[in-house]
Amino acid sequence: MPATPQETRDVRLSLRALMRLTSTVFSTGERRLLYDMATGKPDSEPLRDSHGLHRTLQCLLTARLFAEMIEPDHNILVTLLLFPRVHTGSLKLDDVRDAWGDDVAELSQGMLTVSRYSGMATAVDPDNFRGLLLSLARDIRVIIMMIASQLVLMRSINRHPDEAWVRTVAFEANCLYAQLAHRLGLYKIKGELEDLSLKYTNREIYTSIARQLEATKRERDAYIAAFIAPVRKKLEEAGLNFTIKGRTKSISSIWAKIKKQKVDMAHIYDLFAIRVIIDTPREKEKSDCWLAYSILADMYTANPARMKDWISLPKSNGYESLHATVMGPQSKWVEVQFRTVRMDLVAEKGLAAHWRYKGGHEASTDQWMNNIRDILENADSGPMQLMKSMKMDNYEREVFAFTPKGDLFRLPAGSTVLDFAFHIHSNVGSRCTGAIVNERHEKITYKIKSGDTVEIITSSTQTPKQDWLHMVASSRARNKIRQALNEAKARDAQLGKELLDRRLKNRKLELDEALLARYMKKSGYKYNTDFYAAIATEELDPYKVIAGCLELEAAETDVEQTRAGAQEFTLRQDHEEKDAKDEVLVIGDKSIKGLNYKMSRCCQPVYGDKVFGFISADGMVKVHREDCPNARNIRERYPYRLINVAWSGAAGAVMPVSVRVLGHDDIGIVTNITSIINKEPGVQLRNISIDSHDGLFRGYLVIGIPDRVSLPSLLRKISTVKGVKEVSRT
Repeated sequence: MPATPQETRDVRLSLRALMRLTSTVFSTGERRLLYDMATGKPDSEPLRDSHGLHRTLQCLLTARLFAEMIEPDHNILVTLLLFPRVHTGSLKLDDVRDAWGDDVAELSQGMLTVSRYSGMATAVDPDNFRGLLLSLARDIRVIIMMIASQLVLMRSINRHPDEAWVRTVAFEANCLYAQLAHRLGLYKIKGELEDLSLKYTNREIYTSIARQLEATKRERDAYIAAFIAPVRKKLEEAGLNFTIKGRTKSISSIWAKIKKQKVDMAHIYDLFAIRVIIDTPREKEKSDCWLAYSILADMYTANPARMKDWISLPKSNGYESLHATVMGPQSKWVEVQFRTVRMDLVAEKGLAAHWRYKGGHEASTDQWMNNIRDILENADSGPMQLMKSMKMDNYEREVFAFTPKGDLFRLPAGSTVLDFAFHIHSNVGSRCTGAIVNERHEKITYKIKSGDTVEIITSSTQTPKQDWLHMVASSRARNKIRQALNEAKARDAQLGKELLDRRLKNRKLELDEALLARYMKKSGYKYNTDFYAAIATEELDPYKVIAGCLELEAAETDVEQTRAGAQEFTLRQDHEEKDAKDEVLVIGDKSIKGLNYKMSRCCQPVYGDKVFGFISADGMVKVHREDCPNARNIRERYPYRLINVAWSGAAGAVMPVSVRVLGHDDIGIVTNITSIINKEPGVQLRNISIDSHDGLFRGYLVIGIPDRVSLPSLLRKISTVKGVKEVSRT
């Protein structure tokens, strides 16, 4: 089928755009040669591929997209323009090497290798297939070229007549290339791939969500404005300098939420998110974010379970933000993100890849890809130039191999046929005697390479051996071997126990289990299974075991000494937390009022103590004493969540204090202590727990006192009780 007029126009426009973008990349001679190579073709080479797509137009669109959205790199653009002819075989790799150099030839070889597996992602686990491609590519630039090529393909197949093929392409784009783009920080490409994938696989849903978003835009904007207004006022009163903006989820993200939560679009509470961006010096970033969060949590009911603190411990990819979910007007859940100008700049540039905190699993290869992403977006000398010296060495830590049925397995580098067998099933591994790898017989020690097809050979007489532990590289296989060996030992132990029981029955004897356990320990056996297995394998003679136990019983003399101690005395009294609404404290440098607070239980501060405040995850300010046992840890780990508090002067509330009493166990000591406490004005005994052992007395009391001044006098009076040697506040 010849080119249509529209295709001819698109080729011409794409060529002009590409030449404009590459005006400083290619020399005049190179531009002319590439023009001829891209537009010309041998008579034997078809104009279209097997799916009817115009070859020249596809390669020009891919090169143009790469130059516009990523970087106009010389060698990559050459590779993309030449690849259709390399792929069909009309242009040999040796000719590419002679004309354009080793780097272009290597990139072309990588594209050939990876494209060979294109279309297989639908049949295997996407994560494993992603790893296979990365392992085979050897050069991250090859993967980036494949991502760009896939986006061009997705743009080109709208309303394509082969609907089954379109669904296959859409699945691969969503599960493979979109995820790779996300991990590399190519967020625009990733979002477009996911949206197009949804469009082709479920056009009705895609269109419906798009229309609903457009129809509810005005209502959504009005709700955000109503929510923001009081928050803005409170933050301004606190003296913060900030801006607020909102965002709406992509169509594919909204559909994922609808399926996961099993609700309609109207019930997705995080359809949009509000972002508070605070302009503050670096040293005050964390404290100001937490102050803003505390103010929000006091205005709206917060959901602590959905609070995400990536300020205390930033993501390994650099992402920093404090996420809160609160119940807004009309009983709608609203997600609010707090970050500073610097944090927002980092996130917007793509240094924070959101795939991990959306539930992905951390892996060393993913961390390496994050570093690649940083180079992509921040390299001053051109990211693709730096990529030339970076090979996929990190992916040499893993290998990927197929079963004859096409299942794909991920294993650690150095894995053998035995590893592969145990990854299929424990029984297959236990009976493995070798394998047929790529139609060749191999031993169980053969080390697998990426792309191998492995068929395991088994035998019913084969059993795991101890030396197998040294033949495997994966922890899974090693654990399965140990499990099989332990099961065999357990069977031997059962036989050994039965053998010992029969010998005892023959002699009409019974051995106490405790005595037998002491004999095992004396004989050097730590576990029962080892002891009984030794009997089964004839390492131990059961008659000698019986004789040894009888000798041990005769030699032992058990002496029990019982010493009387004072009776334990425990008195419990219920008490409640102080009402956090009483204005006993002044919170914050600017006397911020209305924030909820309560006294911490770890140090139980009372009126007059030197105290500080700590903003907890639910927005509550917890008050600690300066000398609290946890104060040092709190100050070191969360200095930005601290807030100044001071006593307002409104004393009178009874607050709990823990007191420890040590001494000798004298008669009436408990009665004397409680009598002193009950006579003290304004003091209440809330809890007392006393224990004495070997004549020593130890007691813990919880006493309610109105202020710090009355505590020293009470402690002095308790210290005068007969038998009390030490009394102190805990």
